[in-house]
Amino acid sequence: MKKQVLIYSKMKRLLIIGLLGLMTTVFYSCDTPAANEESAAHNEEHGDHDEEASGEVRITREQADVLDLQLGRVEEKSLAKNIKVNGYLDLYPQDKAAVTTFIGGNLVDIYVKEGDKVKKGQVLARLEHPDYVQLQQELQEGVSQLGYLKSEYERKEKLYKEDISSGREYQKAKAEYFAMQARVKALKAKLKLLNLQVDKILAGELYNTVPVIAPIDGYIGEVLVSIGDFAEPGTTMFLITNNDKTHVDFKVYEKDIYKVRQGQKAYFTIANRPGELIEARIEKIGRTFEDDPKAIHVHAAITGPVKAGLLPGLYVEGRIVEAEKPARVLPEEAIVKDGEGSFIFILDEDESSENEMVFKPVMVTTGIEDAGFVEVAFAEPLPEEARVVIRGAYMLSSELIKGELEHDD
Repeated sequence: MKKQVLIYSKMKRLLIIGLLGLMTTVFYSCDTPAANEESAAHNEEHGDHDEEASGEVRITREQADVLDLQLGRVEEKSLAKNIKVNGYLDLYPQDKAAVTTFIGGNLVDIYVKEGDKVKKGQVLARLEHPDYVQLQQELQEGVSQLGYLKSEYERKEKLYKEDISSGREYQKAKAEYFAMQARVKALKAKLKLLNLQVDKILAGELYNTVPVIAPIDGYIGEVLVSIGDFAEPGTTMFLITNNDKTHVDFKVYEKDIYKVRQGQKAYFTIANRPGELIEARIEKIGRTFEDDPKAIHVHAAITGPVKAGLLPGLYVEGRIVEAEKPARVLPEEAIVKDGEGSFIFILDEDESSENEMVFKPVMVTTGIEDAGFVEVAFAEPLPEEARVVIRGAYMLSSELIKGELEHDD
């Protein structure tokens, strides 16, 4: 009983006038006639019980929705002595591509949109230009001439060796043959770069358009052209990123560099997944300092199961582990600080009903704080199935204070 009195006296010191005003507005706006009647009936039937439960907070489920309360459980996580870092999700150069053409052409078809997943070798668009046809024609003519020049070269070579033909005629035939041979090889290489099938061209087929091919697996990040545009040589038409290869690019400051080594575990959080620790492992350590501030880049592969939603460019906060230990933890937002002490709210399942939720404060001792989580210990064991308020705890504490003040009056 003495401990309970201590809890309540500490809670009274949390007089946040502005918050009380906000809570009063929210709760009055959420009260319905039915809820008021139910509350009145409850008070009539259980007047003595309310005297005993002055440390509870009772709200309707509708009010809980308005306050955006979120429940969770005490978790086991590894908290440790660590190096605090920040950085971004990033891709290595080989995991992103700018799609261009080396011979300009007009866009006649575009087959993809931003966000589409594509495979290496997939056709993204088609280009059209007379130069493409001209190259194919030159290859067909070159191959035909190559056969004649080869025969002429071999004939002149035989005559030269028999001292029937002059060396000059032999050298001329040889030069013409090897020059055409080089030209044919160059034309084949150009047409392969245009992603055309050389064998079919040599069989007599001509292509009016050339395909624009995805060089890597990934997602279309940007489409920078429209149908009818003329794509200049070297102009970027599409940007592709292989987000499945996303890694973490941490920035480690000068004072901590000696503590970092390959293979170390790291954990990080991102804004679109609050309260969720994602595991990584150090795989590359930079060897060049940035000047402002003095730091190096440390790259970590993401080893945790979370992959979806990790987009290059997202800001991350994390830690690189030096030594770690398992601990019972809660998100920082679940802890209500009261002077030198702290407490949390747990849902009283037995007292709660279909329309009402009852929360009780429980004192906790806090330990290591790391990456948005706090180590917690309890004077008395907390049931494993106990549901804890992990979002909105301060809103409940202000309502608790309001109830205490009204009770004192």
